Amino acid sequence: MGSKEEHHDIVIVGGGICGLATALALHRIRDTWLHKNKMQVTSCRKEALRCLKRSDLIETLAKNLPVGSIRFGCQIVAVELDPLSSFPILYANDGATIKAKVLIGCDGSNSVIAKSLELQAPKVCPISAVRGFTSYSYGHSFDSHFIRLRGDGVAFGRLPIDEKLVHWFVGRLCPQDSIVQKDPELIKKVTLEMLKEFPPEVIEMVEHCDSSSLSLTHIRYRAPWHMFFANFWQGTMTVAGDALHVMGPFLGQGGSAGLEDAIVLARCIAQEMPMGPEGATSDREMVKRIGIALSKYVKERRLRIIRLSTQSYLTGSVITASSWVRKLICLAMLIVFLRCGSLSHSNYDCGSL
Repeated sequence: MGSKEEHHDIVIVGGGICGLATALALHRIRDTWLHKNKMQVTSCRKEALRCLKRSDLIETLAKNLPVGSIRFGCQIVAVELDPLSSFPILYANDGATIKAKVLIGCDGSNSVIAKSLELQAPKVCPISAVRGFTSYSYGHSFDSHFIRLRGDGVAFGRLPIDEKLVHWFVGRLCPQDSIVQKDPELIKKVTLEMLKEFPPEVIEMVEHCDSSSLSLTHIRYRAPWHMFFANFWQGTMTVAGDALHVMGPFLGQGGSAGLEDAIVLARCIAQEMPMGPEGATSDREMVKRIGIALSKYVKERRLRIIRLSTQSYLTGSVITASSWVRKLICLAMLIVFLRCGSLSHSNYDCGSL
């Protein structure tokens, strides 16, 4: 009997911790586009994909904060700088006044802090997005790849959270002044109509989704070209998260980019502001040190968020583009990835904090 010959793209010898981890990593760092039965698979290279429920992540983060750190029902409506100390003064909708030595605006796409920094307001994209979750009681058969399917003026994305829960979104062309629906059942009905030409598994996923998880929003984004020279800090005030780099959901990187912001910002501040008795300093010295920290933070984050925002912008543009324009967009994305990839790497090791 002759020996059997096998052919594989990658072979890993050894099934210990390293071998299994390497195999798992190679299976997770892929991005797949499907269009009219044509598949394009690209490597995510440096980034492995993980999908989490926003509510689970927020709950976990909040539970690890000291009691009393979070104030609920407090909306900041205005910010100004104290003319004597140069520290920020915040005004809440209930009439309260809050004085802070450092102010970090993580207040989303309509950020009051971003406005006080005179950042350009986010633009409204002519694309609306439906987001939802579908739970499979007996488990699903999807792998961990980020799958995106493109139709005529419609894009569908899918990424499993675990063996039973899947996150998905649908992006479509939509006039900027169109009415945003809030009724979950109506959102589902409209979404199914948009996806009628898509594969059965996609339609089934939307049909059996958790209706309470559905949301329909207009896509907002901060234009990548505005980020090159924007002043993201002033004095002891800066922004992070969507307030800094709101982008479309096409890469699924908005939340993770916010976590990166948090790690880099905390590290930069810790390096300039030593804790303990030796850390005591005058207001003038504190303003100087915090200014240095925020300058480092913005410098480290700028290229990274420009890259992500550009990729998200170009990916979203594929929905609205004709076939030949799509090819130009794909070429532009490749250039951005190659040019910015080596420049945008930061050390996001939480242990360094």
